[in-house]
Amino acid sequence: MSLRALLSDVDPAWYAREGGQRFDPQLLAAARASPLGQRLLVRALPAAATSVPLAPRPGASAYATLAKRLPRGRLAALVRDLGILAFAPMIRAEVRREPVRRLRGLLGTGYLLALDATVWDGRMARDAHARLQQEWQALIDDPAFLVDPVPLGALFDRQGRSELRAWATGRSPALAEWTRLVHGDEAPRAAHLPEKAVLRVVTHHENSD
Repeated sequence: MSLRALLSDVDPAWYAREGGQRFDPQLLAAARASPLGQRLLVRALPAAATSVPLAPRPGASAYATLAKRLPRGRLAALVRDLGILAFAPMIRAEVRREPVRRLRGLLGTGYLLALDATVWDGRMARDAHARLQQEWQALIDDPAFLVDPVPLGALFDRQGRSELRAWATGRSPALAEWTRLVHGDEAPRAAHLPEKAVLRVVTHHENSD
């Protein structure tokens, strides 16, 4: 994978000017197409990310390998599934007809993942369960839930990014940083999924066609 293609998956927020103003999309596109521009874009990334070489060189960098295996779209699907799985205890406990119908429609195959106790049995610390339950209930009980899927999806994605970064930090630092580069810098949420459950979901997405 070319450095140009790799940089196209990086969140443009990393290239924001001082004060938070983002570069014009056309300017970014031009920079990605130029060897000099690519070097400047790489220099704008956080030091932790650039500790794994991004500059063109013989062979593939760790990020190039990750970007090929988990490009933005596939990484987003992985993050969403991890977020759904993280809220599996709440999804399994929901028995009301209309919320269940809405969840099945919104989550698709993710709904079956949440119900699959062989992936994760749902055991978690009491305080973590209480925190997630409070967030979940506030969303599900909001009448807007029946017409607007965005808040629920955002909740899954935030939790999924945190679960992936927490798991990858020890196993694959490059993957943890790739997730950060693609989705932007944010304060991580507390993660609670067991290692084997995350590994199973990650492996599934890495091997999917």
